[in-house]
Amino acid sequence: MSTTTAHFTQQHPAGFDELVRLAAAEPIAPACDHFYFLRHGQTGRNASRIFQAVDEPLSELGQQQAVLAAERLTGEPIRTIVCSDARRAFDTAHTVAASLRIVPLAREDLRERHFGALIGTSSVNLDWACAPEGGETLAQFVDRKRAALNLALAQPGPVLVVAHGGTLYVLAALLGVTIEPAILGNAQPLRFERVDGRWQVEPLLARTGDAAALA
Repeated sequence: MSTTTAHFTQQHPAGFDELVRLAAAEPIAPACDHFYFLRHGQTGRNASRIFQAVDEPLSELGQQQAVLAAERLTGEPIRTIVCSDARRAFDTAHTVAASLRIVPLAREDLRERHFGALIGTSSVNLDWACAPEGGETLAQFVDRKRAALNLALAQPGPVLVVAHGGTLYVLAALLGVTIEPAILGNAQPLRFERVDGRWQVEPLLARTGDAAALA
């Protein structure tokens, strides 16, 4: 493992290095020079560290976080919003979209990884390399996200993608961007920009993330 990859995988769940390896094996090359990403607001099961189903709603705090993110993003030149159709991301996207007066494009392929039989159980010891019964393997998940993100970022830009923590992990690995705890928080608006041929990410709100609560 290179020094860069080792740094990239520090302080993240088990199996994260395998996620990075799978994604980095076939990077993406968006035609745009910048775009935005927003993880959904917090849910009750985020806070309790429980694997979630697609219909998990935002908590009261998550709704407040979505409103704050919408206020921060209102001044950005966003033209298209593409979101996961999972309820927590869908509702976060529509909160932001109302401020920007944009109708979001909801896509099933932007959902979080399907953890199958693990849904409803503790995610405290999350291992991305696991193969949950009835769920997606890590390779299947990374392949789905690669295709979904390529399609999302091909929309008229600047694009805002509203999705999940797992999506952010894969996106960063596809672009060769280092993930730091400060950018992992729920409803933390991020700006990705290509500078001198390399992608960088900037958090637009001061918020601490929690890598262990992403699923």
